[in-house]
Amino acid sequence: MALRNLLKLSAVASALMLAGCGGDLVVNAAGSTPTPPPTGTPTPPPVTSACPAFATVGSSLAGVELPVCEISGNITSDTRLSNDIAWALSGKVTVGNDNANSATLTIEPGTFVYGKSGADYLVVARGSKIQAIGTVSNPIVMTSVNDMLGLSDENSHAEWGGLVILGNAPSNKCDQASLATCEIQAEGEAGPYGGANPEDDSGALRYVQVRYAGFEVIPDNELNGITFAGVGSGTDVEYIQVHNNLDDGVEFFGGTVDAKYVVLTGNRDDSLDWADGWSGRMQHVLVVHNQNGTKANRGIEADNQSGNFTAQPVSNPRIANMTIIGNNFDGDDDSEGILLRAGTAGELYNIIVTGPTGMGECFEINSAETITNATSGSIVFRNSIIDCAEPFKNSVDGNGNVTLDAQAWFLAQPGNIVGDALLGGYIPAPNSPALGNGYNVSNNVDSWFDNVTYIGAFNGSTDWTEGWTFGLHADDDLAACPAGTSEVNSLTGRINCQLSGDITTNVTLAAGADYVLNGRVRVGVDNSTAATLTVQPGVTIYGKSGADFLVVTRGSKIEANGTAANPITMTSVQDVIGSPTAAGQWGGLVLLGKAPSNKCDQANLAACEIQAEGEAGPYGGPNTTDNSGTLNYVVVKHAGFEVIPDNELNGITFAGVGSGTKCSNIQVHQNVDDGIEMFGGSVSCKNVVLTANGDDSVDWADGWNGKLQFVLVKHAADGAKANRGIEGDNQSGNFTALPVSNPMIANMTIIGNSFDGDDDSEGVLLRAGTNAQLANFVITGPTTMGECLEFDSAETKALAAAGSLTMTHSVIACAEPFKGDLGNGTTTEQWFLGQQSNSVAANQAAVLNGIFTIDATAPKDMSALDNFFEAVNFIGAVGASNDWTAGWTVGLED
Repeated sequence: MALRNLLKLSAVASALMLAGCGGDLVVNAAGSTPTPPPTGTPTPPPVTSACPAFATVGSSLAGVELPVCEISGNITSDTRLSNDIAWALSGKVTVGNDNANSATLTIEPGTFVYGKSGADYLVVARGSKIQAIGTVSNPIVMTSVNDMLGLSDENSHAEWGGLVILGNAPSNKCDQASLATCEIQAEGEAGPYGGANPEDDSGALRYVQVRYAGFEVIPDNELNGITFAGVGSGTDVEYIQVHNNLDDGVEFFGGTVDAKYVVLTGNRDDSLDWADGWSGRMQHVLVVHNQNGTKANRGIEADNQSGNFTAQPVSNPRIANMTIIGNNFDGDDDSEGILLRAGTAGELYNIIVTGPTGMGECFEINSAETITNATSGSIVFRNSIIDCAEPFKNSVDGNGNVTLDAQAWFLAQPGNIVGDALLGGYIPAPNSPALGNGYNVSNNVDSWFDNVTYIGAFNGSTDWTEGWTFGLHADDDLAACPAGTSEVNSLTGRINCQLSGDITTNVTLAAGADYVLNGRVRVGVDNSTAATLTVQPGVTIYGKSGADFLVVTRGSKIEANGTAANPITMTSVQDVIGSPTAAGQWGGLVLLGKAPSNKCDQANLAACEIQAEGEAGPYGGPNTTDNSGTLNYVVVKHAGFEVIPDNELNGITFAGVGSGTKCSNIQVHQNVDDGIEMFGGSVSCKNVVLTANGDDSVDWADGWNGKLQFVLVKHAADGAKANRGIEGDNQSGNFTALPVSNPMIANMTIIGNSFDGDDDSEGVLLRAGTNAQLANFVITGPTTMGECLEFDSAETKALAAAGSLTMTHSVIACAEPFKGDLGNGTTTEQWFLGQQSNSVAANQAAVLNGIFTIDATAPKDMSALDNFFEAVNFIGAVGASNDWTAGWTVGLED
């Protein structure tokens, strides 16, 4: 990688030297061929040759068919940049002079404008305009020469200056008694801004990308991707993107400009920054920090004025429908969510803040003046979701006293939620709490806003970023394997990259390649060398035999965050090459954590080392909130391997995994052993699909006390081997071991099949001393299915008889619904029907239509017991009105 980057830099340096001598700029890095245009890049028009009078002939670009024309200095008459030319900036290019020689710069759809260094940037002076109006299929691209040459990558930044718009709208840095004479110097030596006209018009930006920009002119004086300084509300801004900027994505210095449909990706400081009295509006805003964990700071950093926290007019924007997704960057300034400080006010509606478990705090209010604004109602933050491992940071004074409890304040606002937003990438799942819980800002606050009913930037069905953005939708195959992997012979028609041994540094499995496991692959080394394996949406990982499996060791993480449209798939070589598939064709996925197990010495949890099944490694420890990363939209197929008799790999093994781990939208299909099994720990999961697994679908033991909601179990439709929907134990060797297994599970559907062997297809078996809190179940299957509810062991029966073990608001529709009794004269059937709102039904058709619940039993509101759970209006896993399984699962068609 270092050599490749050195070759790139050498090629660019040579090319720039040649350009300075009047030669043509022709670069091929390390003999590479030009990179094809990625998603969101306009198609070049036919080539022309001559440059207009306001420009000079520039150096041609290798791999770019367009002629190059260079512009410099001040543009003092109306000028058009056509899309049949690539336009190179030479130094600071200013449209107009400050409130004199006003001009309009018009940029056609599909036009490229680029800079060669940080000294090249575009400024629109006060009194002048930019009319940069692209289209969905032909956005306007402002970028670097490196990008034009195909040399920029996901870590590139600061390759040119950026775009600066200077307006005549007010700032609280102006003398409010003499706004007409205001002249504030913009950052980056761009020029003066500010004035008396809040409706000032600087033109329009529509379907515009700004890539790889940002430049530090002097320390703490940088160019942002797009700077709006004193820009007025007469300016039209919508469908803009800033990608991989050195400093902030967009920053507002005073002014009143509004913006809709804003995408801010991979920016290395704050994505959205405001100060100095900005009072504009924004709606439909997506912030995504670089998912490789490179430098990032806040999704929002908001100030009034850094030198005067009470300056008037106070910054007071209105922002609605924003999604912020952080990353794991941990430096002097971590990846964080929202910081309101320095006296700002503001109104925030329908916001989602989330990110991986290594992300910093997601909401903080700082400074006494801003706290006063929050407690007096000058800050509004409502109908929003914070879904973070570190959700809040309290404000404290110099003596360490808490001056604002951020969590208490947030939860006191109407409609706010702390919990799982259930996003796939940035799109909410059909059963996400983001859908249907938004505030109608248009009707209740300001008609400028679009009328929506959802929280966050997206409605769950329409992705308004498609077609015109850059870096969000990976369509291209990789040319080389990522660092930490090695290229092997391809079996899939594109590059195959192998993982083997121990991964001891952070590795990203980028989309555009397929990845093959070679034996047991471990992420990190147990509690000594920590590493993070990041898996991008759409990636496929496959194994060739049962000996190939993936283990995440204690202290390390997997960040596998797919989407509904591009789930992450872990499967067998037979599956990827189109051969017949079956259970047991590769190993599976094992997560080993440091959360407690009742197999540990409870007096010395720190020294706990329990050996996981399948010779995966040790697990267990004292940390209930331990964090093993993220699984989201992950499908594990055709796995499972019996290392020795009764010692098998499950589809996904959670061994001592802590509650800091995020788990949602996962499926295990056609596993030879259990679908998922929890050995102790406290991990919780939502939206779980378990299909055609050969043993138990959900299995727990050894003190697991996590939670599940929305779990769909469907045994193989062809009657193939299956056992229980749930097999729950405390500890097989000690039924009274502490802590006792006691999970909470809500909204589960179990559909059995006709398999009849040593272990039949059955419903729920609770045994070996386990406890459990179950609600909103549907258990059913064909008439040949085995028993649907059974208790075994005196200890478990005693918990049920005493009322400690509960199962309510559930229906059983089986030919053999119950087995056994509680040992006290009460049958299992009597116990079940004695619980609140339980019933039996005639058959499967009476309770389900396919996988959708049609039984009318009123559900229990589990959200009243624990905020992990969502309140729903149905029992079972899936309601017909919000099919969260659609688009990413397999095996549900039959």
